[in-house]
Amino acid sequence: MKRLPNVLLLFFFVASGFSMSANAIEFRTVNAATVLYDAPSQRGSKLFVIRSDTPVEVVVRLEGWSKVRDAEGGLAWIEQTYLSDKHSVIVTADRADVRRKADDSSSLVFEAEKNVALEFVEMAPGGWIKVRHRDGASGYVRANQIWGY
Repeated sequence: MKRLPNVLLLFFFVASGFSMSANAIEFRTVNAATVLYDAPSQRGSKLFVIRSDTPVEVVVRLEGWSKVRDAEGGLAWIEQTYLSDKHSVIVTADRADVRRKADDSSSLVFEAEKNVALEFVEMAPGGWIKVRHRDGASGYVRANQIWGY
């Protein structure tokens, strides 16, 4: 059996490490209003309270805590028990038009104001995301009007 030169082994090791670290972005939803901290401990400084149903991007996990990024790009620590598998998005535009079909000419189902959380349903072609409002109304919104998908 032929052995690979050390340089090739190093290349395969590094290349496989890069492919393993290129995971998809993980979004979670805050399941109850809670405090965010500057460190992964309740002894850390309290930064602010985050609302229930707010989407966050999980950046790091550490012993029952997650470092998360919000829609404005802020980073903070949250206890993992406050993160659910539910997937929500948040409106970042001043007003988002939610349409019956993934088409700008489709009829308007509802408008959502900035910072309103919507349930993520699915990706749609052409830069659209299917969402559902907590009152049950659903439709398609332009991806550039929301964050968290």
